Amino acid sequence: MILGIGNDLVDIHRIEDSLKRFGERFEKRVFTKNEQNYARRRKNGDIEAMAAIYAKRFAAKEACYKALGTLHNGISWLDMEVVNDKNRAPQMKLYGNALKQLEKITPPGSEAKILLTMADEYPYAQAYVVIDSIPLNIR
Repeated sequence: MILGIGNDLVDIHRIEDSLKRFGERFEKRVFTKNEQNYARRRKNGDIEAMAAIYAKRFAAKEACYKALGTLHNGISWLDMEVVNDKNRAPQMKLYGNALKQLEKITPPGSEAKILLTMADEYPYAQAYVVIDSIPLNIR
């Protein structure tokens, strides 16, 4: 059973401008340390190149807000993190208030699974999030 769907589209220029204007302050406010390390490692600290990575993650977080059925409401940007699994597929991890909201919308006797896809085609980045509920008694 689908619990929520969210999508978002971000102009990469907007993220690039925020990086140039606010630098680390912007990065620390919106992206986890792991996300910052990933962007820096992949693009060697080049702001223009890092902007596309950050834009996709920004879009993913906005899409996740929507899929959770809330627009922020006490959920921090840092309560959500985009990580890559062993096959480099993006995964959304939730912490704090985002995790509490996920638990709130998940029916008893089931577990939630977050599906995430991200893409970019300069100058845009987009993300889709689907939160699915899987009954625990199905094997």
